[in-house]
Amino acid sequence: MPDMKTYTGSCHCGAVRYEVTTDLACTITCNCSICSRAGWVLNFVPAESFKLVQGEENLTSYKFNKNIIDHLFCKTCGIHSFGRGVDKDGNATAAINVRCLENVDLKSLTPFEFDGKSR
Repeated sequence: MPDMKTYTGSCHCGAVRYEVTTDLACTITCNCSICSRAGWVLNFVPAESFKLVQGEENLTSYKFNKNIIDHLFCKTCGIHSFGRGVDKDGNATAAINVRCLENVDLKSLTPFEFDGKSR
């Protein structure tokens, strides 16, 4: 049974804050150009499991490649704390940067290594 918990996440300056309910047993690292440069540890959740608490007006979007993921970052501090997109079935999702979640021991996670560079 999944270990669903609610986490609080934010950008560095705190202008963007959110809550997400997820199971961190499934995390991903990706070697594509943006994930490798930003240092993401990803966790994808259905959009209804994500709640932006503050900072919508402080978000800037960047899209590239297939333009299906809204790579969002804080326009004050530049941190990519989450993104928005759709899964292969067209369902709205949020891509969580696990490094931006509070009280998560990254050493306890075993991310799946996704080869995004080849896609």
